[in-house]
Amino acid sequence: MTLVSARDLVTDAAWNGNGIGAFNVIHLETAEALVEASARAGLPVILQISQNCADYHGGLEPIALATLAVARRAETPVAVHLDHAERPELVHEAIDLGFGSVMFDGGKLEYADNVALTAAVVDRAHAAGVYVEGELGEVGGKDGAHAPGVRTDPDEARAFVAETGVDALAVAVGSSHAMLDRSASLDLDLIMRLREALRGCGRDATDVPLVLHGSSGVPDDVITDAVRAGMTKINVSTHLNGFFTRAVRDRLAADEKLVDSRKYISPARDAVAAEAARMLRLFALEPDTEGTP
Repeated sequence: MTLVSARDLVTDAAWNGNGIGAFNVIHLETAEALVEASARAGLPVILQISQNCADYHGGLEPIALATLAVARRAETPVAVHLDHAERPELVHEAIDLGFGSVMFDGGKLEYADNVALTAAVVDRAHAAGVYVEGELGEVGGKDGAHAPGVRTDPDEARAFVAETGVDALAVAVGSSHAMLDRSASLDLDLIMRLREALRGCGRDATDVPLVLHGSSGVPDDVITDAVRAGMTKINVSTHLNGFFTRAVRDRLAADEKLVDSRKYISPARDAVAAEAARMLRLFALEPDTEGTP
């Protein structure tokens, strides 16, 4: 059994100056694909279940228990993380279900409200030994902290960490959620300034790692530059969903009589595993020995 906390994976990556991949689970096949990707790359991975995903499955428990079971059977270190929870009660449920880390997303709130709600979540989570990711950025558009043009202020980031006690911080540096093309440009200078601002301001005077959301729209070379500048946890969802869906379309197009869903879901699962393994190596700043797709 290799279920671990994201605390260990993110801390190790930050210490080594590498990135760690955090990929979103949509359904059981995604979880299986991501664990397979971790085994292929020989690198750890963080499986993320978002509030949207929990709502899609009618509640957190069904998809959470399935994902935790897959993670416990993994050959490599795998963490299970709650992503983009805007409801504190969902965070509490994740903690009770055995998640080692949670993200409370108050990025769309006014600063004072974000601080108050995030601090309350941190108190509850830390009492259970659970690692907490927060989010900070000005409100703008449907993406909140990750709307185009929005940026996180380094001084405000340091104050936010001090007031809330979060262990990691998602920041707005130029990425945006749900992009279908990889054309986003990141503010590398801002990433370096944020990294410096958060040095030594975590619990026990530790550094607070930075989290990049909306990474699906960021080109490979820009992601590696961001990791070198100080970004640690790299979140990806839409990009991998594209690999899954294209594989399903290709398989169904090749056989119009196909009705057994396992026969078109299996190649889609394999496609996600291959690309996720490549991205894990990319984020870890390892050379790509298998080539890019």
